[in-house]
Amino acid sequence: FHVRDNGIGMSREFQEHLFESFTREETSTVSGIQGTGLGMAINVSHMVQEIAMELLSNAGFSVSLADDGDVAVETLRTAAPDQFDLVLMDITMPDMDGIQALKKIKEIDPNANIIMCSAMGQQAMVIEAIQSGAKDFIVKPFQAERVLEAVKKVVG
Repeated sequence: FHVRDNGIGMSREFQEHLFESFTREETSTVSGIQGTGLGMAINVSHMVQEIAMELLSNAGFSVSLADDGDVAVETLRTAAPDQFDLVLMDITMPDMDGIQALKKIKEIDPNANIIMCSAMGQQAMVIEAIQSGAKDFIVKPFQAERVLEAVKKVVG
């Protein structure tokens, strides 16, 4: 699993820990102000998408991206049979949330392999996702081993 050079002077050693909860690189520029170390405006969902896509691509999977639940449902509705082996979907998405999308996808294909993910892994959320038809649930920040383990378990 490789994190691309981000162009802001972050050390390669720290990049390996970038998505651990509440980590911060210690450099001479760090002030006495406490915090998470995320001092820049970033689109976390797009960053997570890129990481998941790169992780799965590096593991040999062909990956397509849908930016929200509506697009995911429509993509699967118009896809050729067996075009997709797996859907990795966040619960929190614009327009249609992940649980709504999961239910619609299951109407289209009751056998669809769906893994849900979220930064909020409350037990009720996990139970709802599994009861709605998700095959697994991954809590973010992603750990590469956990993602690959879940994918391999679901698709063989």
